[in-house]
Amino acid sequence: MSEEEMIEETSEELMDDEEKLPFAKAEVVRLMKENLDDDKMIRERVKVEMNKFLGDVLKNVCKQLNDYPYTTIEYEMLKESTYPYTNIERINQEKERILLHLEAIKADCNALAMDVQKTLKLKDVVEENEFSFLKSDEEDEEE
Repeated sequence: MSEEEMIEETSEELMDDEEKLPFAKAEVVRLMKENLDDDKMIRERVKVEMNKFLGDVLKNVCKQLNDYPYTTIEYEMLKESTYPYTNIERINQEKERILLHLEAIKADCNALAMDVQKTLKLKDVVEENEFSFLKSDEEDEEE
C-alpha cells in the first residue's frame, strides 16, 4: 500500500469519525486551544479522540444520573455524579495516602513476623540447650 493510499484511508476514517462525534468539533478544539500552551499543535486524531472521550464522560455521568429514582435531576445529583471527574486530584492524594498507610502496616506486620520467628527460634534453641545439658548430666552420671 502506497503512502498516498494510507493517507486517503486515514482521512476517510477521520471523516467518518467526524460525522459520529458527539460535540461540535470546532468548539472542542477551541476549548483545547484555550487550555494548552500557545506553541502546541493538535493533531487531527487528538481532536477526534478528545471529542469521543468527552462524549463517553457525558454518557457515564448520565448513567449515574439514571440510577436516581427521581424524574427531575437536581444540581446535587449532578455534583455527585461528576465527583470522580472534578476531584481527581483529591482522589489521587487519598489513594497515595492509603497506599503509604498500607506500606506502613505491611512493614509493621513484617517486623512482628520477624519478632515471632525470633522468639520461637530462641525458645527452640533454649529447648535444645536444655536437652544438651540433660544429656551431658546423664553422661556425667554414667561415668
